[in-house]
Amino acid sequence: MNGIEHLPPWAAVLTAVFLLTGAAVTLIGSLGLLRLGTFYERVHAPTLGSTLGTVFIAAASMVYFSVLQSRPVLHEILIVALGAVTTPIALTVLVGAARFRDTAGRSQPSGPERSEP
Repeated sequence: MNGIEHLPPWAAVLTAVFLLTGAAVTLIGSLGLLRLGTFYERVHAPTLGSTLGTVFIAAASMVYFSVLQSRPVLHEILIVALGAVTTPIALTVLVGAARFRDTAGRSQPSGPERSEP
């Protein structure tokens, strides 16, 4: 048993709303990955969707377990904080590597100009 029968209706509704909202935002971010054209466009949608989706799903978990255990459960704050810090860093590194790859092929370093006598 998971204790769902002891959950008040207001907490069950709030948990369901947070959970469904988080799932919908994550799904929209995944669809953005499929629909957008270039790499630079495609990288933003899943990043934003996963970060905001994680926040809503963690809020649902916080409400559910805090009500069932009659004390605040704050483990999810650490999960959200780490996700909010690492996701933009990973995005920046990926975009920087892609930009370096795209510009490295076009700009070949040239040697000093030589004048013919």
